[in-house]
Amino acid sequence: MAPMAPSQVLPSGSSLGLNGLSEEQRVLNRSKRGWVWNQMFVLEEFSGPEPILVGRLHTDLDPGSKKIKYILSGDGAGTIFQINDITGDIHAIKRLDREEKAEYTLTAQAVDWETSKPLEPPSEFIIKVQDINDNAPEFLNGPYHATVPEMSILAIIKTALPNMDREAKEEYLVVIQAKDMGGHSGGLSGTTTLTVTLTDVNDNPPKFAQSLYHFSVPEDVVLGTAIGRVKANDQDIGENARSSYDIIDGDGTALFEITSDAQAQDGIIRLRKPLDFETKKSYTLKVEAANVHIDPRFSSRGPFKDTATVKIVVEDADEPPVFSSPTYLLEVHENAAINSVIGQVTARDPDVSSSPIRYFFFFQVSSGKFFNINAEDGRITLATPLDRETSMWHNITIIATEISNPVQISRVPVAIKVLDVNDNAPEFASEYEAFLCENGKPGQVIQTVSAIDKDDPKTGHFFLYSLLPEMANNPNFTIKKNEDNSLSILAKHSGFNRQKQEVYLLPIIISDSGNPPLSSTSTLTIRVCGCSSDGVVQSCNVEAYVLPIGLSMGALIAILACIILLLVIVVLFVTLRRHKNEPLIIKDDEDVRENIIRYDDEGGGEEDTEAFDIATLQNPDGINGFLPRKDIKPDLQFMPRQGLAPVPNGVDVDEFINVRLHEADNDPTAPPYDSIQIYGYEGRGSVAGSLSSLESSTSDSDQNFDYLSEWGPRFKRLGELYSVGESDKET
Repeated sequence: MAPMAPSQVLPSGSSLGLNGLSEEQRVLNRSKRGWVWNQMFVLEEFSGPEPILVGRLHTDLDPGSKKIKYILSGDGAGTIFQINDITGDIHAIKRLDREEKAEYTLTAQAVDWETSKPLEPPSEFIIKVQDINDNAPEFLNGPYHATVPEMSILAIIKTALPNMDREAKEEYLVVIQAKDMGGHSGGLSGTTTLTVTLTDVNDNPPKFAQSLYHFSVPEDVVLGTAIGRVKANDQDIGENARSSYDIIDGDGTALFEITSDAQAQDGIIRLRKPLDFETKKSYTLKVEAANVHIDPRFSSRGPFKDTATVKIVVEDADEPPVFSSPTYLLEVHENAAINSVIGQVTARDPDVSSSPIRYFFFFQVSSGKFFNINAEDGRITLATPLDRETSMWHNITIIATEISNPVQISRVPVAIKVLDVNDNAPEFASEYEAFLCENGKPGQVIQTVSAIDKDDPKTGHFFLYSLLPEMANNPNFTIKKNEDNSLSILAKHSGFNRQKQEVYLLPIIISDSGNPPLSSTSTLTIRVCGCSSDGVVQSCNVEAYVLPIGLSMGALIAILACIILLLVIVVLFVTLRRHKNEPLIIKDDEDVRENIIRYDDEGGGEEDTEAFDIATLQNPDGINGFLPRKDIKPDLQFMPRQGLAPVPNGVDVDEFINVRLHEADNDPTAPPYDSIQIYGYEGRGSVAGSLSSLESSTSDSDQNFDYLSEWGPRFKRLGELYSVGESDKET
């Protein structure tokens, strides 16, 4: 079987030569034949009313009896390609696109029509799709963008115009067409767009929008404040438009500065130094703006900078007073007299109005303690005496204010140094106590002492030491001045005996070198001690010299401690006995919180007038003033208080007791507790008789006090007290 194109049949080489042989001969040669396949071709994009014939399959075994059936399988069999199973014609039933698939591989086989048994083995063949010009050229990545520096001369896409200026037009749109078939007739074409953007170069200088700028600023503006902004415009962009600003001339170059703002591309004028309206009222500056990056290719277009004039007017402002000095240092001697002038501070109003100035201490705490200030002229005077040894420096702050506008104030620090005068005599640096060995040698240094002086002379301290005139020829000791301003005390002889004299007092006169010099006398205590052979002090007490040798120092301390302990015990015992003789008066079972004071001792009867003034209690009419109480001892003495008016004879006991109660409540010598007030006056016409135990002939045990509870609520408490006493006796 061989495939055939639509215009011709292409059988195998042997198939054509065997058509006239007998059947036997054909059978004998069957095993030797083979397929010769040719490729089939079909045009793409073929469209017509009928399917297009691609080719024909034919086998030499087909006698034309229609007993052979052709079968087609493989790529697109049945869907794209269809075969006539009787004739073997292959048709394309769909449009083919070579760009989608260029060839198809199919398998053909001849089988028996009735039994479907293969008459020959299957064989493959290829159908190739032939290309036609059905696709126009395409630009894969369009539209395209390209950048060309302005003013460029050559490029891949050549510029048609020379010196193209970005500032005039930045973008250009170009349409590009591509044709196939070399541009011949019948070919297809495609187009794309190309956007050409001109990049910037520094070909334009900066230019100020105006040649003259005007600004105004108050004279009291804070340093660093922005006064104004100037800007030079540049038609370029980015770094090519960046400019720096400088002050190149003018009468305010020292007072003003200009900085560049990278974001806004302008210059900021700031104040560097304080302004003074009274000194100068206006300033003129010449400001320059220059490009930072300059392209040397366009240097001929320069210069790439521009200048402008800036006029700054200073406005007057109400300024605070100005001191003549930022700080003051004053000196005063510590012995200066009160109200003496130490120094003066001065301030002025810098404004044209020149308001008068007043001076005050700032927070007059420490300053007002030692100094005063004259509010009108600023003179500082001494208020209290000064002592350099207590405080050498005094730091104060003075405020100056304007009378016309007290809000405007200024402060200045003032340091006052107290100068030293020789007002302190020298003295020993410490309390010295020297020890002299009994076995010491003549000329031996007993003690070295030094002196101090609270004063601080400019030339330093220089002390003179001497003995008292009456002790100049001291037989026991002498003194020697050392180079380090100290003093050595030396023994004149040996053989000191502590049993004869244990302690020596040596007065020493110490003088300074001040003007006038001051001196003081300090006494050195020299104690004679027993020492070892090498001069180590062992004992300085006389008692230790006569004690038995067998007792050590520890034993002596133990004996002394025992003696002290016995003395403490004896003192405590005596104190406890003394307190035992004075027991508390109030019993626990009788403590009714009325603080009744009872005494264990009895009086001497009516003749005993030391404890109480019976006459006063029995006669209320005789009270004419302050009568001190004898049952207590007042801590403080008070002036006698004005007594109450005499009580008439017809007064009732109730009124009498109320009067005495008022006196007791207002008595400043009364103790801080209640006490029983005993009165011998019962009132006139009392049916109960006398209540005084001092005038009673019978004892308390012979009387019945139950009737007291019948006298009313005023005597209820008294009846309870006597009832309690009787119950105690019964128990």
